[in-house]
Order: sequence, then structure tokens, then C-alpha cells
Amino acid sequence: MRRKPHRPFLATLLALSLLIWAHPAHAADQVIVLPGATSAEGIAAGAGSTFYAGDLFNGDIFRGDARRGTAERFIDVPDGRMAVGMVADLRHGLLFVAGGFTGQAYVYDLRSGAEVATYQLTDPDTGIVNDTALTRDGAWFTDSLQAKLYFVPIGRKGALGPARTLNLTGPAADTSGEFNLNGIQAADRTLIVAHTTLGKVYTVDPGTGASKVIEGVDVPDADGLVLSGNRLWAVNSLSQVSRFRLDPRLTSGVLEKTITSPLFDFPTTAALIDRHRLAVVNAHLGTIPPTSPTYEVIVVEP
Repeated sequence: MRRKPHRPFLATLLALSLLIWAHPAHAADQVIVLPGATSAEGIAAGAGSTFYAGDLFNGDIFRGDARRGTAERFIDVPDGRMAVGMVADLRHGLLFVAGGFTGQAYVYDLRSGAEVATYQLTDPDTGIVNDTALTRDGAWFTDSLQAKLYFVPIGRKGALGPARTLNLTGPAADTSGEFNLNGIQAADRTLIVAHTTLGKVYTVDPGTGASKVIEGVDVPDADGLVLSGNRLWAVNSLSQVSRFRLDPRLTSGVLEKTITSPLFDFPTTAALIDRHRLAVVNAHLGTIPPTSPTYEVIVVEP
């Protein structure tokens, strides 16, 4: 999620239909509408072809199927919540959701949709809880205003512990921009975070908070990240996704592919579905609040 968009808003149902018709080279791109959504931002891969996506400004959660091309409202949350980045813990049946301007994080049951826990990670006047990533031991959350990460531990049988804060040092701790740390992923014992203002991606030591830049991975207006093996997808909200190949030590990366689609309108986050399809959220954030008649997940080749 970003606070202020740079490019003009364009999206109506008619325009979307015209784009599909006018670009047959992208005929394989799939549009999955989030029915009744008033905004969108985050997405998480579920089991098989299942995905979860959030209504940014009212916090509701949708559950979709990329194979069937369908989605439905899954969790109708209480008023006052937001849904930004999210990640599914399939081992314990939990969905972790970053709460954005509320300073909170939410945990829901993947089977019933029931609320499991709410964490107040930071003061909403000073922080923005933006995105989340899963490790074997718990879930990490970024803060776009402060040089901090937050950790919610997962114990035996999915029991959740008290949250803790990790203060960052090094280049990832730069908070000089209006919007700073954003997307996050976990690789072995290292975290990878994106910085929106600087357009850089960093590694972070989850024990010390020390950070280093990943050379060659430059992503203007960086938002969500996806990691699979040594491949990293970084969403650029100026309407593309960049795929990089990282070296084994995570010190550098090489651009392999730039993914575009005429259907993209302010993409924010992505998830790898079935290991061979990339589901990208169309957030339509050309205006705040957004005014698009629909909000969609666009499924493209990764």
C-alpha cells in the first residue's frame, strides 16, 4: 500500500472491457472480480488454487479460486478495520492481516473466518502496519513510517504469543520518505523488505535488525513482494511486476522479466498460485479514496 498515488486514475467497467478486447496478446490474463468490494490491496495464496484478498478500507476478506475464476466475501469484519498485506499459514489454518492505519494486525481462522486475535502493534498516529510474511516461528509485519518490524510468534498447535518489536539499523531504517518499508518476504533465516520511496530491496537480520541492500534489485514505487526459491517478484505500482533472480547469498539480483498487462491499474500486491500463476491485485488507487466500480485480481503468467 502507498499513501499517495502518482499516476492518473483510469478504470470503469467499460474501459476494462475495451482493454481486454484491444489486447489479444494478453488473452490468457484472467480477471477475477471481488464482488461488492469497495477497495482492494492485499492478497495471500491458500491451498491449491485458493487465494485470499482484502478490501483495503473496510477490512473485509474475500476467498477466491484462480482455477474457477471466482471469488466471494469470506469474512465480514467489524467496522473500523483495514486489510492491507496478508499471508496464510496453512499449517495452522490461520490468516494474518496487516491493519494499515489502525496500527493493528488481525488473525483469522481459515476454516470458519472467525477472529483468532487482534494485536495493537503500534500507535496509529505514528505507524502504518503495511505487509506481513510467514516464517516457521511466526509472522513478521512492516511499518511504513517507522524503522521497525513486528513479530507475532506461533507456538505449538498454532498458539499465538505476545508481539515484539524489532528496531532496524542500516539502509532499510531510512524513514526520510513519506512512505518507506512496504512488502516483506522470508528466506531461510533472513527477511527481505521493499522500500517504496527509495525503490530498493533489503535483507534484514531477524535477530539484530541489521539490514543490507540487495544490489541490482531496483523497483521504483516498490510495493508487494513474492519469493519462491531464488526468484523474487516485486510489484511496481506504476503498473508492472519485476521478476529477479537472486544469488544464493541474497547480496544481488538480476532482472529476468518485466510482467505487464493492459488490465493492470495500480497493482499493489501479488501471490504465486499453484506455483505457475501470479495473482496480482488491482487496487485502482489513482484517487484516494478509490472510486472504481470494481476491484479485481488479475492472474498472469509469472
